[in-house]
Amino acid sequence: MRKNDPAHGDVSPISSVALLRRGLWVEYVSLAWMMVEAFASIYSGLLAWSFALLAFGGDSLVELLSSLIVVIHMRAILGGKSHAHIESGRAEWATALLLLSLLPVIGVGVGYSLLAGVRPESSLLGMAVAIGAVLIMPILWHQKKEIGTKTNCLPLTIDSAESATCLLMSLALLIGLVINYVLRLFWVDYVITAIILVFVAREASEAISEVRATD
Repeated sequence: MRKNDPAHGDVSPISSVALLRRGLWVEYVSLAWMMVEAFASIYSGLLAWSFALLAFGGDSLVELLSSLIVVIHMRAILGGKSHAHIESGRAEWATALLLLSLLPVIGVGVGYSLLAGVRPESSLLGMAVAIGAVLIMPILWHQKKEIGTKTNCLPLTIDSAESATCLLMSLALLIGLVINYVLRLFWVDYVITAIILVFVAREASEAISEVRATD
């Protein structure tokens, strides 16, 4: 199976290269946003003792690394390096394992927080980040999916799925933060954390399945 080769996509080689270059710029935008999303979520989560924000920020940090991996891969492909897909496969395994590592880390934190009687607060900064993700992620998801499909670029296609998952998580996060802010129902944060962890687990499982299917 030929993969991640701009000469074997669904379009002509010249058009495919142009699409890959456009995809590279999309990934640059994704990198910039994921930096803001990850660090703002983790910072606001620590201030508010919100595990929903911390889980979202942790996933965003992994997605940041994933976007960086895709950028390196795409630059290698555009530079004509034929072994790029091998390095990409290793990097995709690393990304999936990082996602899996979030589950016990956040899970232990939630368990300790419940036993200690910690009451997570809402966060205006967290809500702003969630709103930003709800607005930006659909655009990134559509662009990555379209370009990845047309050029047979597996890392970009996988990254588009992560953007779609991030959109769903940001919607859940926003709803939870608003409910906690308006009604002061601190336990909603734990519910949203559990929902986000389910998304993370599915995201990691799908990433592993994609990589195995192309080994």
